[in-house]
Amino acid sequence: MENVGEQAELSVGGDILGGMSTEIPASLREIARFQAGVVTRRQALASGLSVGAITSKLKFGRWRQIYLGVYATFTGPVSWEAQLWAAVLYAGKGAQLSHETAAELNGLTERRSPLIHVTVPVSRRVRQLPGIKIHLSSHIDPKARFPRGIPPHTFVEETITDLVSTADCLDDACGWITGAFGRRLTGEGPLRKTLSSRKKIRWRGKLDEFITAGAGGAHSVLEFRYDRDVERAHGLPKAGQQVPFTKADGSRGFRDRCYEQYGLVIELDGKQAHPGERRGHDRRRDNDATAGGGATLRYDWDDVTRQHCATAAQVARSLARRGWTGRLRPCSPGCGAVPRKAA
Repeated sequence: MENVGEQAELSVGGDILGGMSTEIPASLREIARFQAGVVTRRQALASGLSVGAITSKLKFGRWRQIYLGVYATFTGPVSWEAQLWAAVLYAGKGAQLSHETAAELNGLTERRSPLIHVTVPVSRRVRQLPGIKIHLSSHIDPKARFPRGIPPHTFVEETITDLVSTADCLDDACGWITGAFGRRLTGEGPLRKTLSSRKKIRWRGKLDEFITAGAGGAHSVLEFRYDRDVERAHGLPKAGQQVPFTKADGSRGFRDRCYEQYGLVIELDGKQAHPGERRGHDRRRDNDATAGGGATLRYDWDDVTRQHCATAAQVARSLARRGWTGRLRPCSPGCGAVPRKAA
C-alpha cells in the first residue's frame, strides 16, 4: 500500500519551521511556506535534510508527524488548510482533494465535511485513515498543475460530477447543479462536456433537465421544484426568474420568481430553521392576505414539494385577482389544485 506520495516542489521562502529556519535548506522552507507548513519525508530528504535531522526535530517536538511520512513543521494547532495539505500529501502522486472537500474549496458550499475527501488515480491504492476518505478515479489528471499555495483539488465541473454520482437522492444531485449556476461557478457548456465524459453516472437522463433549468435561472432545488411541480405541472403562466430590483437602501437584489404582468412576486425560502408550527401559521396568514390583494407570496420546501397542488391553487387565485384569465389544470388524477366536478 502506498502511504506518502511526492508532490511538485513549491517555491519562494519563509521562516515558519519551529524556530529552526537557519538549519533548514532554503528549498524546504520554500515548499513548507506554500504547503501551510506541512512537508513530506521525501521532500525533506530531497532538499538535503538528513534522516538524523528529521528524527531530532520529531523527538524534540519542533516537528510532529500528522500521518506516516507527513510532518507539521510548526508547533501549535494544525489549521484546516494544513490538514488539507497533510491529507493530499499523504495520498501521494496525482492525488487531489475532491467531493465535499473540493466543493468547499471551489465555493460550491460553505459546509465543512467531517471527512477530508481525496481522489487518487485508479492505478494506485492508498490506505484509508480515520478522517480521510480515499476515492479512485480514472478521470483524474495526475499531471494537473495548481497555483502555488493552493492544495491540489478537482475543478468545479469535475467536483459537481463527483457529487452528483455519490448523491443520496435526486434532489441532492439537482441541488449541486442548480446551486453551481446560482453561484455563477460554471457554465452550461463546460458542465455538459464533463458529465458526458463519464461513461457511468447516476440519473443521466435527469441531469440534462437540471442543467437546462440551472442555466435558465433555477438556482436551487426549491426553485427547480417550483418551476416543475407548481408552475408547469398546473398550467400556470411562466414567471420571470431572478428578476432584478432595487432595494430600499439602493442596493440591487433579485426576485426568485416574478409574474411582472400581474405584479406578483414569489419568494422561495429553503431554510427550515424556524419554529415550524408558528412559521407555518404566519406564512399562511401572509399568503392569504397577498392572495386577496397583496404583492408577494412566500413558500418553503414543504409548500413546494409536499403541498404543491395547494400552492398552485393559491398562486392561481392571486394571479386571477390581478387579471390572469387562464385556468389551472390538474397535475394528476388526484390533484387537489382543481376542484373535482360533482358526480
